[in-house]
Amino acid sequence: MRRNRPQLIIAVALQIFQQFTGINAIMFYAPVLFDTLGFGGDASLYSAVITGAVNVLSTIVSIYSVDKLGRRVLLLEAGFQMFLSQVVIAIILGIKLSDHSDDLHKGYAIFVVIMVCTFVSAFAWSWGPLGWLIPSETFPLETRSAGQSVTVCVNLLFTFVIAQAFLSMLCHFKYGIFLFFSSWVLVMSVFVFFLVPETKNVPIEEMTERVWKKHWLWKRFMDGVVDEEVGNEGMKNGHAKGFDPNSQL
Repeated sequence: MRRNRPQLIIAVALQIFQQFTGINAIMFYAPVLFDTLGFGGDASLYSAVITGAVNVLSTIVSIYSVDKLGRRVLLLEAGFQMFLSQVVIAIILGIKLSDHSDDLHKGYAIFVVIMVCTFVSAFAWSWGPLGWLIPSETFPLETRSAGQSVTVCVNLLFTFVIAQAFLSMLCHFKYGIFLFFSSWVLVMSVFVFFLVPETKNVPIEEMTERVWKKHWLWKRFMDGVVDEEVGNEGMKNGHAKGFDPNSQL
């Protein structure tokens, strides 16, 4: 129905943007970056441990802050943090490739690893969990199951697309792949700023009146929602009392 379009658009967009944050690019480069720090053959193990620990701790931060700061604040702050960290990583790796050196200076490598952890932490307390939370609390009860099914389907589809295209993109873009994903992070942040309303502490049954009808764009899809709901409720009550609304006096 028309009134479900805002929730559907936001849910689908969040799943697409979640895959275009570049989290897979960061995770792919992590073992190489840790190898330049001298971890050698254990680079993959250390990178998995460190990024995993940052991921878990940052998700805990999201648990305690999402209902205090709000969804939009976390998404916008994380967008700035991810954009900055990816641009810095691209610049440093671009310098390394342009000077044709075999190793990245240890000081630069440490800084890049810090940027990797900065990116992972931002993703873990924002686009990671909130990409699932926001659709679950915006769809009305009668369409939540269908909406969540579409959300999961879109997420898996674009996970597959990014996984299949990533290696080819990496070969063509090289360090520029971080600039590619950072540009998407910028687009994501603009989308959140203008089109994603704040749903903090808003019950699902009050979402239409308190959120969608007050949004500058989505309110256009809410025309007649109350009248329709009241009419349907009246029909149900009339039938329950044995009254036929189609009967003539």
